[in-house]
Amino acid sequence: MSLAGLTIDRVETFAVPLPTLRPFGVSGGSVAVMGKPSVRILVKVTAGSHFGWGEATPIPAWTYETRESIVSTIDGYLAPAITGRPVWDLDGVTSAFDRAINRGFSIGSPLAKAAVDVALHDLVGHALGLSVGELWGQRRVSSIQLGWVVSGQGPAEVADAVAEGRSLGYEAFKVKIGLGPSDLEIVSAVRDAAPSAPLWVDANQAYSVAEAVRISRSLAALGVTAFEQPLPANDIAGLRRLRDLSAVPVALDESLRHPTDMSTFVRLGAVDIAIAKVQRSGGLTLSRRLLQLAEDSGVRLMGSGLTDSDIGLAASLHLFAAFGITTPVDLNGRQFVDSVYAGETVKISAGRAEVPTGPGLGIEVDEEKVRALAL
Repeated sequence: MSLAGLTIDRVETFAVPLPTLRPFGVSGGSVAVMGKPSVRILVKVTAGSHFGWGEATPIPAWTYETRESIVSTIDGYLAPAITGRPVWDLDGVTSAFDRAINRGFSIGSPLAKAAVDVALHDLVGHALGLSVGELWGQRRVSSIQLGWVVSGQGPAEVADAVAEGRSLGYEAFKVKIGLGPSDLEIVSAVRDAAPSAPLWVDANQAYSVAEAVRISRSLAALGVTAFEQPLPANDIAGLRRLRDLSAVPVALDESLRHPTDMSTFVRLGAVDIAIAKVQRSGGLTLSRRLLQLAEDSGVRLMGSGLTDSDIGLAASLHLFAAFGITTPVDLNGRQFVDSVYAGETVKISAGRAEVPTGPGLGIEVDEEKVRALAL
């Protein structure tokens, strides 16, 4: 099948409530609340008889995009900007997105852009009968080790949380900190419950430089391998200082929204580890550019997600596999939400996720269920 003449006909958005399996919080507030559905914005891009699916995860506690703003941005700005464009022109789509929603100091609505970009990758893969990794000619590993997330549990509950993860085969743990004065007690309790497990922490921008330096010493004593985003995303000077002073390597997440951010931190010598996150960086196209720059600059790579359901999970796995990320990653969607719209999808066993090999993202989406569930 040739892509010649295949152009984008339609972009549709669906706000789909998914069952919440566990509560989840970050330093900015709640991400998932028991008893309340977790809404994901699913996007379908159609070109002729072909289509693909993408996903956006509205988390106002993490970034400014809400489910309402994601839908209105896609429907009112991104979709009109790319309708009629060739489906293969992913670089051109990225430029059209920047003209429709300027990136300024931020990438400009990255979650909305990511959903459409991922759907286009899925569409092109299906049209050609190739997986995303085959499209890129880049898949270095076939499975990815996942980490179990400890978030919001007090020190007394941590042992049970770790035991639950281990019972499901998870042998690496990520701890959300910056939630309160018991941060170090919780990390210590995780270490006691999993003495030899890979362990890293994520502060989601909660600290000052002085606080982060002080906490890093205790984290080092507990064998923590990475200190994720301890400072505000735009505190470049502080992160440069912290890289020299921290007792634990500093990993950047929220700071690296666009490849130009990666370039800035590399030039300033202000980054130890770069976190890959598809939605944060506006999709797979820009994420690949960011990671290639990091890799070529000698920066270590880690992976993370945004509590994605199975569409986003598959997209992240393709990205991480392309760059051969072998450290455990935080793709925690399965821990917190149930992707009831998905048919044949990502296989996870003993804490490892298999990289899909089917066309496009390699998962099945039940469109009838999506339309029935949509708000």
